[in-house]
Amino acid sequence: MGKLSSTLWLILFVLPQQVLANSQFNMRKGVTDISNDVYQLHMTIFIICCVIGVIVFAVMFWALIHHRKSKGAKPAQFHESTKVEILWTAIPFVILIAMAVPATKTLISMEDASKADLTIKITGSQWKWHYEYMGEDVAFYSILSTPQDQISNQADKTNTYLLEVDKPLVLPINKKVRFLMTSDDVIHSWWVPDFAVKKDANPGFINETWTKINEEGIYRGQCAELCGKDHGFMPVVVEAKSEQAFTDWLQQAKQAKKTAAAADAALLDQTLPKEELMVLGEQVYMASCAACHQPTGMGLPGVFPALKGNPVVLGDINDHIDVVINGRPGTAMQAFVKQLSIKQLAAVVTYKRNAWGNDTGDMIQPSQIQAAIDATSEAK
Repeated sequence: MGKLSSTLWLILFVLPQQVLANSQFNMRKGVTDISNDVYQLHMTIFIICCVIGVIVFAVMFWALIHHRKSKGAKPAQFHESTKVEILWTAIPFVILIAMAVPATKTLISMEDASKADLTIKITGSQWKWHYEYMGEDVAFYSILSTPQDQISNQADKTNTYLLEVDKPLVLPINKKVRFLMTSDDVIHSWWVPDFAVKKDANPGFINETWTKINEEGIYRGQCAELCGKDHGFMPVVVEAKSEQAFTDWLQQAKQAKKTAAAADAALLDQTLPKEELMVLGEQVYMASCAACHQPTGMGLPGVFPALKGNPVVLGDINDHIDVVINGRPGTAMQAFVKQLSIKQLAAVVTYKRNAWGNDTGDMIQPSQIQAAIDATSEAK
């Protein structure tokens, strides 16, 4: 009897999980303990449901065949049977409890973000992610890096089409990482299937979740909440490194920030030529502005204003700079002061004021950008 039970367990539970583990139609096992727990829970409940379905339909078809009218079967009258009523209530109740216990344990574990080794604030912003390593003075935006010619069907698409970013989120393996989720504008959702992590980022609220990665590698996900025109262009890329490699990367990131600050300071006494500003400005515009205002500067009527002939772009320089660095509250126009360097800001404003026939001849210098940033800080 024991051998028969072991064989049935192997056939009903173990073999289906092994067969379906690598199927493209099934959930991923992932690279965290929680993702494995979710997978095992999914498979267990799936198999229980399949077994119930097989038993129910087997009994039903057996009854239809062996108790049909042509064989002279007479219907039994047991609708007043207390035993039957108790039985078909108790059995589903026991099955549901058996499924609810492991499901509850897994859900509680998923929500327990305490005792974390590292905390990262994730802010959704149309249409990019901002990562801030709390207490480490490291923060950056992660932006889609898929080439525009692939998006416009002018080049072949890669296997990671729309799942590439300029700066991935870097995490250590074997460390519990706590995520704080929020949003600058609308509801987003940070989702990485291999971690079994999917959490909404709501404006004005902080949600939390966590992960602990077991394997080094690159893991990809997407925004899973419809968040506007470029919802499909908001990928998540996580690079999991060894603990030592992560420590080295963190130190390099801190040093890079200091180097960038020194480079910005050196620019304050320089006058950059128009040609350099226009070349850099076009690059920045295509990466950060073209999604809304279009590469032609014509915008989307009724949604995003055209920059060609725009009164702000052609008007007072200080007003134009203020809009770019501080954004416009209540609209989709973001503040780029934390996203771009002062050189990039000077270049993109110069480009907008001289591209598409605007031809104002204005050349914005990094010192003007820094003055505007300082004025904003003093006003606050």
